[in-house]
Amino acid sequence: MKRIFVLYTGGTIGMVQSELGLRPDTGIVNSALAPFSGCLKCDWFVCEPLIDSSAVSPKHWADWLRILQAQLPRYDGALILHGTDTLAYTANVLALALDTLGKPVVLTGSQKPFDHVNSDAPDNLQTAVAALLRDDVREVLLVFNGKLFSAVGCSKVSTETDDGFANAHFGEWQPESGVAPFSGCVKRVFNPDVHVANVYLTPVAGVQAATFMLDNFGAAAAIVQSFGHGNAPDNANWLVAVRRFTQQGKVLLNISQVPQGCAAAVYAQGSALRQAGAIQGGKCNIETAVALAMLAAANNWSADDVAAELARLRLV
Repeated sequence: MKRIFVLYTGGTIGMVQSELGLRPDTGIVNSALAPFSGCLKCDWFVCEPLIDSSAVSPKHWADWLRILQAQLPRYDGALILHGTDTLAYTANVLALALDTLGKPVVLTGSQKPFDHVNSDAPDNLQTAVAALLRDDVREVLLVFNGKLFSAVGCSKVSTETDDGFANAHFGEWQPESGVAPFSGCVKRVFNPDVHVANVYLTPVAGVQAATFMLDNFGAAAAIVQSFGHGNAPDNANWLVAVRRFTQQGKVLLNISQVPQGCAAAVYAQGSALRQAGAIQGGKCNIETAVALAMLAAANNWSADDVAAELARLRLV
């Protein structure tokens, strides 16, 4: 029988109705995994306080990483129960910063509380348990609506159906498509106090706001969500700000705002950004980019280190 460490952070899956609306509750601890007692021995760690995942912060990530890294040596795997709003963000942080020791680390949640009629929670838990029982899962997976996804590249895509998550580039997880292990050549200390600027370009709020943010936010790293294949206006002030930022040794990751996009500087319009020092994020989505930028800044990764990580993750 496998021993599993269960980290319960909160989220819809365990919520109950209150006068003010749904709120996190501990009642799920006694019932959620009871049907699987014949194949798993589960030890629960209930976070205090339980939270709605829209309240997740880097401090939570740091705490959960510390807890999981300390507990994994004693267990055959870990299950994280988490709200759906930021589930993909947390999954990516764990995928990039947690040494799984070759064990399965599975995250899930639900669109409806566990005890509601027609809740998707029992099915999601069953899928999660099935993943934990597999001998070929040795990484961080997000499971939802009967599907297994590599954490890297995952996004929440719906609040309206049980099919709440997808991985636009990699699809459903397969054993042969697993992420390569850490190379060990770069540090992976997670610092929750690292500030990452996130610039989302639009034709209305464009380079003026982005330039101001790079110059004044005091960020240790930055993400630019650009158009299409990584294109951005070739505004001179904007490019000077990018160059000034990257010449300080700070990582500026250029990713496409298209769900199935690839920032690859195919067009001349995107080449100017690269020449100013931006790193082309390839197929990197915002959830992965946040985790990558935080680690890069916290550990003083060079542009080559970031490029190597993007290659390890099969994003370029």
